[in-house]
Amino acid sequence: MPANLFGDEDIEPRHHTPARKINGAVARVLKTASPDDFQTRTIEALDLTFEGIPGDRHGGYTRKSGGREPWYERGTEMCNERQISILSVEELRVIARRMQIDTLEPGWIGGNIVVTGLPNFSLIPPRTRLAFEDGAVIRVDGDNAPCRFAGRAIASHVPGREGLDLLFPKSARNLRGLVGYVEKPGRIHAGETVTAHIPEQWIYVPH
Repeated sequence: MPANLFGDEDIEPRHHTPARKINGAVARVLKTASPDDFQTRTIEALDLTFEGIPGDRHGGYTRKSGGREPWYERGTEMCNERQISILSVEELRVIARRMQIDTLEPGWIGGNIVVTGLPNFSLIPPRTRLAFEDGAVIRVDGDNAPCRFAGRAIASHVPGREGLDLLFPKSARNLRGLVGYVEKPGRIHAGETVTAHIPEQWIYVPH
């Protein structure tokens, strides 16, 4: 076997960004009233287990694949990397302004944790660890693509406005927050610090 499968030249990462830490804070925590609900309500504290949020619509070690996973037959059981929905106070304000509505409540679109002070929150990369002051840790899977389902939920709270279901996916692109799974269980409450441990990054180029 050749000593260097890639030729004589050294392989160097392109567009490399070193690891870093950024601090923010928890503004609100929310959960569904029942497993059948999509919309969430504000609570005092959020208890996380390895299954996510007990009794929540998106809790569980596994989940069924849907439209976001076209490589699987719909309904295929798969690892649940979407246990928790995390949103940003600052990004919710931008979406509301773009949609020309007074406010966009995180509960309308199924948010579980709302943070503040983390710039460009929805662009935080996969593998980031969100470490909360009291010990809980959520590992980021990736950004949460906005959809018409959430848009319809918003429309139900803003009577007299047509087309909000279609406007939301356009207005919330790259602003819809992140989804992740529980890496370390614990309790999260409003007011505590959250630290984003962002991993080393580089752009993969196959040649």
